[in-house]
Amino acid sequence: MAKNKKNDLLDNVVSLAKRRGFVFQSSDVYGGLNGCWDFGPNGVELLRNVKDEWWKFYTYREDVEGLDASILMHPRVWEASGHVENFTDPMVDCKQCRARFRLDHLAERMKAKKKIKGFEAAAEASGVAALKDAAEKARDAEESELNALFEAALENQETSSALLSALNCPECGTQ
Repeated sequence: MAKNKKNDLLDNVVSLAKRRGFVFQSSDVYGGLNGCWDFGPNGVELLRNVKDEWWKFYTYREDVEGLDASILMHPRVWEASGHVENFTDPMVDCKQCRARFRLDHLAERMKAKKKIKGFEAAAEASGVAALKDAAEKARDAEESELNALFEAALENQETSSALLSALNCPECGTQ
């Protein structure tokens, strides 16, 4: 029933946006095009105001220069800017509930006791010395130290697979 209310609310908002001339699905008259939207008279003004405020907030500083460029660029541009080498978002998928998590956000979603139990289970199952050391440190660590240990273990290739296999899914609780 809760999903029906959410769907009804979304349908009402979309309907209102169309009636008031804010936004329309692209090629709506011909059946629409998924993921593409056209802005009506009010939508253009709203979009311009949002862009202007965003621009003022992020670029009216001494250490920033504004640039308006396409995100569709030659791959060498992304390499030269450091995006290819430095920006990765490794993902972890739960096979049971099909939930997906960014690896670097996993520590935030788990409670301290679960992290400690994960270290202990991974150390016991894998026998990796680094995990045994981390499990001992984790028992007495404060929250910030525990998060740092946990993230370091996830970044290390030797320990990450053993630790991830010992953890339960934050959503459904299965391993």
